[in-house]
Amino acid sequence: MPEPLLRIENLDAGYKNRQGCSVIVGGVNAELYGGEVVALVGRNGAGKSTLLRTLTAFQKPLSGEVHYPCGAVSGMSPAEVARQASIVLTDGMNLSLTVRELVALGRTPYTNIFGHLTSNDDNIVEKAMVVMGVDGFADRKVNTLSDGERQKCMIAKALAQETPLMFFDEPTAFLDFQSKVALFKLFKRLATETGKAILVSTHDVELAVRLADKLWIISSGIMHEGTVDELSKSGVIGRFVNDENLHYDNEGKRIEIL
Repeated sequence: MPEPLLRIENLDAGYKNRQGCSVIVGGVNAELYGGEVVALVGRNGAGKSTLLRTLTAFQKPLSGEVHYPCGAVSGMSPAEVARQASIVLTDGMNLSLTVRELVALGRTPYTNIFGHLTSNDDNIVEKAMVVMGVDGFADRKVNTLSDGERQKCMIAKALAQETPLMFFDEPTAFLDFQSKVALFKLFKRLATETGKAILVSTHDVELAVRLADKLWIISSGIMHEGTVDELSKSGVIGRFVNDENLHYDNEGKRIEIL
C-alpha cells in the first residue's frame, strides 16, 4: 500500500488564550493519499478552517502531530511547507494585482532571492491559468472580477505552486451549481491524473457525498472519516444531516427535504 501524503496523529486543533487551551476539534487521526479527493464537512464554526490552518502550519497544533512524506510539519520551515502543500483560504487575496501576477505568486517557494521567474515558471503559470479558464483575462486587475472569477484565480495560484497536497477552504462558496459540479470534477481529474491529494472544505454536503472519494465530518468537536458507504452504514452522515427539515437517505445517498 502506498505511503500517505498526509498523516495526522492524535491532533488537537484550536487556540490558546489566557484561560488555557480551547480545543475546536480534537483527537484527530486520519490519512490522505495521492489520487484522493476528500471533502471536509461541518457546520459553521465546527472547526474546518481551524483544522486546515493547522494542517498547513498557519497555526500550531495544541497537541499531536501532522506529517508530510518528508517529515513532521513542526520541524519544517515555511518554505519547506510551501513546497509540500498549497492552501486556498477564504480571505487574504491581494486585489490590486493582475490575474497573472496573482497566479505567479504560486511560484514563490521556487524562485531565487529576488523573486525572478524563469521561462519554466512562466509556462507553469500560463498552464495553471488555462486549466482554470482565467487566461482570457490574465492582465485584468483582480478587483475587477466577480467573486467566482476571483476564486478560480486563487485555485490557479495553488495549481502553479505544484505541490503534492492541495487544501481548499470553501472553494465553491461563490459558484453557481453547474460551476460547483465542474470544480469538483476538476479536482477529481487532477487527483487522478497527477497523484495529488486534495482536501476540500465545503458546506455542499450532497455534492460531497456524490463526488468525493471520502468524507471527513466534524461534529461536536470530533472528526469522523471514511468512505460514503462506511459513514452511511454507521449512521454518521444521517446524524449529521437529519433534523426537522432534512433527512439523509442511506440507500440512495441523497438528502431529502421534509
